[in-house]
Amino acid sequence: MEYISIGKILNFHGIKGEAKVGFSTEGLIKKSKKVFAGENKKELNVSSIRFHKNFAIIKFEEINSINELLEFKGKNIYLDKKIIQKNLDKNEFLIDDLIDMKVFDNEENYIGFVQEIQKSPANDIICVKSENRKDLILIPFVSEIVPIVDIELKKIIIKPIEGLL
Repeated sequence: MEYISIGKILNFHGIKGEAKVGFSTEGLIKKSKKVFAGENKKELNVSSIRFHKNFAIIKFEEINSINELLEFKGKNIYLDKKIIQKNLDKNEFLIDDLIDMKVFDNEENYIGFVQEIQKSPANDIICVKSENRKDLILIPFVSEIVPIVDIELKKIIIKPIEGLL
């Protein structure tokens, strides 16, 4: 099984074993019904989840006290990558799946490959490494500019706008 980290148990919340969790993606953590915790990937079932400030407060069925939660404090929580991929919406992608994908323009001209994805307040940015340039090409990850992402073919098609390339 391949795992993806979606957060970290930072501390306990209250006395009934609820976990205060820092998370990477609210959408993924909201959909989580079963997680795997720590290096040993112990399976834990989520009985409830709510959000408080920038944290998720999660109650696990198997944990009913602070003492039971302490072994997981500071440990990452993971999801099964295959389950995540099945539950993604049509236009949702895992960053790991986008890295190294080949990028072409809408006339099938090769531009480069995805080196990284950066976060910005408005939208994610695809950072493309081209053999013809020293700097990265920064492409806003919006459907008007990136109409096609084919995970199976590991290929992204962009509609270049003036000044982008």
